[in-house]
Amino acid sequence: MDLNQKKISELVGENYLYASVLHYFGIQFYDYSEKTLPQVCRERGISVDALIHGLESAVQQDETEEVALVGYPVELVIEYLKHAHYIFIKRKLPYITTLVTDLPDLPGQYQDIIKDLKFVFPLFVEDFIHHIHEEEDSLFTYVSLLKNVTTKQYNPSRVYYEMEKYSIQQHAINHDVHDDEMKGIRNITNDYQLEENTPLHIRVIYSELESFEKCLVTHARIEDEIFFPKALMLEREVKDVLQQKVRFN
Repeated sequence: MDLNQKKISELVGENYLYASVLHYFGIQFYDYSEKTLPQVCRERGISVDALIHGLESAVQQDETEEVALVGYPVELVIEYLKHAHYIFIKRKLPYITTLVTDLPDLPGQYQDIIKDLKFVFPLFVEDFIHHIHEEEDSLFTYVSLLKNVTTKQYNPSRVYYEMEKYSIQQHAINHDVHDDEMKGIRNITNDYQLEENTPLHIRVIYSELESFEKCLVTHARIEDEIFFPKALMLEREVKDVLQQKVRFN
């Protein structure tokens, strides 16, 4: 049986990743669970071939694959991290938010889980986005300013002022404190534990939450093991440059 013949619920049940592809085509799997792809595509005016290509391509991708950034200069590492932030904020979190918001009332053990997720997840998203903007507006801007010193494109008084105000080491320490951002979500979902009778909607949400957490772990490792060491070396280099400048003046 090929993709054209299966019901949406069957497709998503076989691979939860399909639900996200359908979402990006404007299709929520739980609204069309008993229809086939051709039926949904006719109803929504979507090319069946384009949708199937999207489903097949998604299976071949490994979004958690870590990029080799060790040899990259710090400014390119920053651009990589900013791109990851964009994917988190514009794609992954809005999709999971839609899944959580549209969760139907389910009987038994899932009542409390659904209630807690609908309350806690929006707070998590708000806090996460605030953290991202703060990191980009302060830390990344500061490191970019330090990089300008090495290319001799800088205002000395501003650099002195910013270096009095910021510390890469302190940022790294604070980053470690916030490393486990999804602990509360794990507690609510009992570490994304599934039962034999777990509804498909819950299965998809747990899969997306677990996938998002893996992305965050990889992202944090890149920051801890690549970005911060490069930023610390740059900060030391800039301090040497400024000290030499003071001596010569």
